[in-house]
Amino acid sequence: MAENVADLFVHTLRAAGVSRIWGLAGDSLNAFTDAIRRDGGIRWLHMRHEEAAAFAAAAEAEVTGELAVIAGSSGPGNLHFINGLFDAQRSRVPVLAIASHIPSAEIGSGYFQETHPQDLFRECSVYSELVADPSQLPWVLEIAMRTAVEKRGVAVVVVPGDIFFADAPDRRPSAPIRASRPVIVPSLGELARAATMLDGAKKITILAGAGVAGAHAEVLALAEKLQAPIVHAFRGKEHIEYDNPYDVGMTGLLGFASGYRAIAKCDALLILGSDFPYRQFYPDKATIIQVDIRGEQLGRRTPIDMGMVGEVGATAEALLPLLQGDRDGRHLRDSVQHYKKTRRDLDGLANNDGKTPIHPQYVARLLDELADEDAVFTVDVGSPVIWAARYLQMTKDRRLIGSFTHGSMANAMPQALGAQVVDRDRQVIALSGDGGLSMLMGDLLSIRQNDLPVKIVVFNNSALGFIEVEMVAAGIVNFGTELVNPDFAQVAEAVGITGIRVEHPDDLEPALRRALAEPGPVLVDVVVAGNELSIPPSITAEQAKGFTLWALRSVLSGRGDEILDLADTNVWRRVFG
Repeated sequence: MAENVADLFVHTLRAAGVSRIWGLAGDSLNAFTDAIRRDGGIRWLHMRHEEAAAFAAAAEAEVTGELAVIAGSSGPGNLHFINGLFDAQRSRVPVLAIASHIPSAEIGSGYFQETHPQDLFRECSVYSELVADPSQLPWVLEIAMRTAVEKRGVAVVVVPGDIFFADAPDRRPSAPIRASRPVIVPSLGELARAATMLDGAKKITILAGAGVAGAHAEVLALAEKLQAPIVHAFRGKEHIEYDNPYDVGMTGLLGFASGYRAIAKCDALLILGSDFPYRQFYPDKATIIQVDIRGEQLGRRTPIDMGMVGEVGATAEALLPLLQGDRDGRHLRDSVQHYKKTRRDLDGLANNDGKTPIHPQYVARLLDELADEDAVFTVDVGSPVIWAARYLQMTKDRRLIGSFTHGSMANAMPQALGAQVVDRDRQVIALSGDGGLSMLMGDLLSIRQNDLPVKIVVFNNSALGFIEVEMVAAGIVNFGTELVNPDFAQVAEAVGITGIRVEHPDDLEPALRRALAEPGPVLVDVVVAGNELSIPPSITAEQAKGFTLWALRSVLSGRGDEILDLADTNVWRRVFG
């Protein structure tokens, strides 16, 4: 029998299979952390910043598919969670946030550290509630956990510090909380209508998103029947790219010309489990059929001709026998051949040409070649996502985690901690930008404190590189993007992490081999080119105009050396040839 509300919390979490809590201790959380200490069945993972704790918990939930938990103290403490919780909510992973609060008698008085967490977190959660009386428990806690796992999102339980100390209410335990696994399929009439529309199209392309997770075989069978190339959105990459003869790469700002082309040339687009947001990459005239488990997603990004609510795997399996056979495969063959050419061109840019600074493509390509077949990659927003999208090849067992929907800086390093804590023997590699790493650099200390053998590769170009590319595309002279960086390898050594600095491409492969072979955490600081152009697969007239304006303005402002540096880094034939 639980003695107080804090004990009840811990017992309920353990019954739900929770074995870890990420957080930072504080006075309003004291009863809760003391209950964890006395119970001894849950590991407290001490982080230096609550935002990093939220990113780590979200990555843990992404890897396991199960509920992950964070806890933070009142006011500024749990307020730091908000960016990481927004990322978890938009990535649709189940996270429970326990936000302690000021004494209940002081709420509403403007008390020291007073905020209203139940309101602050409402936009980034599927459930957010204040416990004002001990009798609300365990009801509120169980509802929060069930909502998080069933809706795959963030649930927040706000508890004043004095409530934790109160006697626990007497109530028999409920069933342990585990996510249900319903199979949802469109009606037979809807499937028949979709089959008729697809049978009437000559050139069909599939756009696959994160919703194809677990449906690899079913989607490939559908592609074979439809003779359809498969284009993936970034979040779909890890689930559909591997062992896929129909794959023609990504579309979007980070994608390939081949992915863009396969969609642009189709007369029917079948969207499977994707919420790809960039409207300019959808076809203008094609018939569009969308399948998603969430009905509210249908038609959200582009006008559709038909929407079906269903699980991708079960829907594809049910649709397959309704389709006619003997299709013309020219669109598929043409798209695959174009992808092979695009792939060769991209790979040709990712070699050691002896130049310094090192080409970032070469770093990503080597990591892909040297990493384990079941490695987990976490990727910072900015230029690292470009190189990950283009050069990391997925396998059945590799994972790719990032802030792909929320788009936050500083996610890769703390997400690596969350992935690593699940399995210390699994290789976890963070591809960090120098801006992203330095934003939450204090949690390098958490790596050593929690004894997690993550590998961090820093793309150090002394700039907010992706922002500079966006400025160039808009015709704006770079401003406010320069970073004055330390030697990150020396910083790592100072906190007890093996640090390696690489400035010449000949030293890169030995350094990465050494880092991946080390039993403990390692940070590899790679000095990479800061003017590496990353051209989107479809360059608009406005972007071309922007580039010309940027070049002219740079010369007029006395910064023509940047243009020469750009030309030397990329070799003009790479960009315009």
